[in-house]
Amino acid sequence: MVSALFCALGQINGALLELRLFQEFSKDGTLLGHIRVLRHYIHAPYLFMAGADALILFAVAFLGYATRYGYFPLDMVFASKALVLSLTLVLCMVGMGVYESRLREGYIGMMLRSAVAIFLLGVLVIAILAFLMPIFELGRGVLFFATVEGFILLGLFRLVTNKFIDEDSLKKRVLVLGTGERAMKIASRMRRRSDQRAFVLCGFLTTGSDEQQPVAEVGAKIINPNCSIAQYCRDHAIDEVVVAVDERRRSRDAGQNIGLPLDDLLDCRLSGIDVCEVQAFIEREASKVDIDLLQPSWMVFSDGFVSNFWRDGSKRLFDIAAALGLLLIVWPIMLVTSLLIGISSLFKEPILYRQERVGLNNQPFDVLKFRSMSVNAESSSGAVWATKNDPRVTRIGRIIRKSRIDELPQLFNVLVGQMSFVGPRPERPAFVETLAEGLPYYTERHRLKPGITGWAQLCYPYGASVEDAKEKLQYDLYYLKNHSVFLDIVILIQTIEVVLVGEGAR
Repeated sequence: MVSALFCALGQINGALLELRLFQEFSKDGTLLGHIRVLRHYIHAPYLFMAGADALILFAVAFLGYATRYGYFPLDMVFASKALVLSLTLVLCMVGMGVYESRLREGYIGMMLRSAVAIFLLGVLVIAILAFLMPIFELGRGVLFFATVEGFILLGLFRLVTNKFIDEDSLKKRVLVLGTGERAMKIASRMRRRSDQRAFVLCGFLTTGSDEQQPVAEVGAKIINPNCSIAQYCRDHAIDEVVVAVDERRRSRDAGQNIGLPLDDLLDCRLSGIDVCEVQAFIEREASKVDIDLLQPSWMVFSDGFVSNFWRDGSKRLFDIAAALGLLLIVWPIMLVTSLLIGISSLFKEPILYRQERVGLNNQPFDVLKFRSMSVNAESSSGAVWATKNDPRVTRIGRIIRKSRIDELPQLFNVLVGQMSFVGPRPERPAFVETLAEGLPYYTERHRLKPGITGWAQLCYPYGASVEDAKEKLQYDLYYLKNHSVFLDIVILIQTIEVVLVGEGAR
């Protein structure tokens, strides 16, 4: 109990030290950018939308009661029930990705996700809560009217807010300094409007006539001003300059026409214009660490990659609590799955499957899964990545892999400390050896325990190639840099969408 108390106090203290809530305003006072909580960036307008949704859903609980009984309840007991309803439905919408800033499905997609979150997940969770704690029971009639009326009001509210959030006047106006390979990371991968939800890309500023301009190949706007950078930014209401020049030496050392114009950038900074390095910009906007731009010095001097007793202790407590809590819910599913696998093979083949994976600090361990492939599936091929419609997968296996039920035995790996609930996906030694040779910083992902779910699993679909492994590594490094119990909770909630939709399952 004492150690648990110290871990909790340490986490609270860390939260107070690391919580960075910043609101950035443009010249006309509009809200911009992100809110950073424990190093994790959250797109501010979507956070405020979630808050507004919570208030609407709190109010519709009273409206639903009035629709059912003809008057509004005015007591604190019902207010507590309304609060539980509101928070439950908002968390379910978070889990279904309703507030994802890069959601490309538009208004219709957002409302479809909201419908699943409210009428399927939300009603189910509220029913379970009412069974376990009857004090929070709303009644079937009130719950029906509240959810229907809430869905309608949220739909009307978002008709307005969606256009409001996507207004360019609310976004940070960004100017990229550079037109070379580093600038190409932004020009080629952040061209779509869905990738620019928090900023407006105003163009790419060349640093001299000798600079290479590959950004022109993707139709980027190249600017060659006849004034200083700071003056150009003031004239065009630029809020932030992203430094993405290939030549990192100061311009006076590299030549007058190329290099890093530090004097101009200092003028921008002192004039109230933000200056950001391209790696930090990509981390903020794409929630990943670009390994092509990564330098060891950046990792050494960055504000992340922290590991200490309090952080490790709180993460371990979270793992144990989450694993035990989930086991209490899913043990019937695990029992039925065990019986189905056993019956399908007449109990002549194993139900559980053990496979060697690479864990913390490159130490091997045996991961547990429900057997979803035929026995000796790789006897002739050796270690290979799973593919779509993999012929090695059994009929029962195809179902449990799609729903991620095959991974539930890993909860025991978590309880014994071999895995974490949230972390990088554990890979097989043969794959690790190959990927470590071809991808820089690949072994750094093993600085944390592997997880049942993780940031890379949420942000990128299942991959079966070195290029896919490279993309997922960039999200793993983001998690390694910024991991916290808060981010673990966010990932755990958003895993609901992966389980229901079946994204990435092979």
